[in-house]
Amino acid sequence: MIGAIFTGMIVLLLLAVPISVVIAMISLIPYGLDPTFAASPMFILRQMVSGLDSITLIAIPMFVLSGIIMARGGISKKLFNVFSYFIGDKTGGLPCAVVITCLFYGAISGSAPATTAAVGAMTIPLLTALGYDLSFCAALVAISGGLGVIIPPSIPFILYSMNSGASVGALFIAGILPGVLIGVCLMAYSVFYCKKHGEDKKKLQENIGELRQKGFLHVFMDSFWALLSPVIILGSIYGGICTPTEAAVLSVVYALIVCLFIYKTLRWNEIYAVLREGVETYAPILFILGAAQAFSRVLTLTQAPQKLAEAMGSAISSKVALILLINVFLLFVGMVMDTGPAILILTPILVPIVKAVGIDPVHFGVIMIVNLAIGFVTPPIGNNLYVASTLTKLPVTAIAKKAMPFMAAFFIALMIITFVPQVSLLLVP
Repeated sequence: MIGAIFTGMIVLLLLAVPISVVIAMISLIPYGLDPTFAASPMFILRQMVSGLDSITLIAIPMFVLSGIIMARGGISKKLFNVFSYFIGDKTGGLPCAVVITCLFYGAISGSAPATTAAVGAMTIPLLTALGYDLSFCAALVAISGGLGVIIPPSIPFILYSMNSGASVGALFIAGILPGVLIGVCLMAYSVFYCKKHGEDKKKLQENIGELRQKGFLHVFMDSFWALLSPVIILGSIYGGICTPTEAAVLSVVYALIVCLFIYKTLRWNEIYAVLREGVETYAPILFILGAAQAFSRVLTLTQAPQKLAEAMGSAISSKVALILLINVFLLFVGMVMDTGPAILILTPILVPIVKAVGIDPVHFGVIMIVNLAIGFVTPPIGNNLYVASTLTKLPVTAIAKKAMPFMAAFFIALMIITFVPQVSLLLVP
């Protein structure tokens, strides 16, 4: 029965059936093979509806909406300016400022493609005008955008929490140091690249000179409300003031106040378009979530996770070999499947396996999300690659090729995160 489920899933995916339909259809396979099986079509439908009745789930559309408001309000430019002020004239300074901006913007949007689009639309034209190679800029933004799902608040962490039972707050805290570590690795390569290929120092000095003529106080105050947004969102969660869901709603209110009344970069007549974009973004996720909840219940009834855990435990005795195998598997999955569906399908299968060998579910959640984040820049899915391609008009293959060294830096960070649990768990109470 378990083999039939996964065979059916592979066949349907190869036929390019929408992922929400795939998950719903494979949930019916056990009943089709055995009419006495508890998961009847009516049972599946009830699970899909009841699975969406969750307070935690409300956080996802709210963070999506908040990210859209911030993107339309030009928050990424204000963040980039304040970081450029300090390091823009250093070797690799502006590329490093792009990485840091993605770190901060990820703490607002919780989405990798949204981070790539918002930061890339503003920084790629600027960097190319200053003499940086277009394909390098596209690869830099695409890979740095992946930080949007690691730095809290993260939509994938919320999805993982729903299916693993791990605390959303703990996962958010656990994502901070890994996100910073990956950012440092990406910045290290950026500096190396700029030393090797050189920079137009004259143009850089002129650009940063114009920025510094405004004075630090002016630049800081212009960026203050943008810098404050992740502090308010995350501080309210970690300070015990708000739940993650309440903080998500707070982020929407804050984004509206900042963009409408303080920066005035968003007009009232644009609100409808913002809400429409939010619905269009979240609606497909909603169908996938409902189907995934039913699928998770079917897996529980078939005892598939337990059977797979026993099989892998008997076949692989080494904890190190097991976690390496899971990493390779997740890297492959990230190449062929979007992050959300991958988390919803694989979490109920893999968590019992890693628990059996003593891996903390929160630590594994970080490992899983980091693996899948690499998938944002690996063809054929590679959502960030397509966003960067749209921004630059470069072929996806050209950007992917230029992103390979960045991916190597990302992978080094992944190995450290995998085998040094303290990187993820040090801040978790």
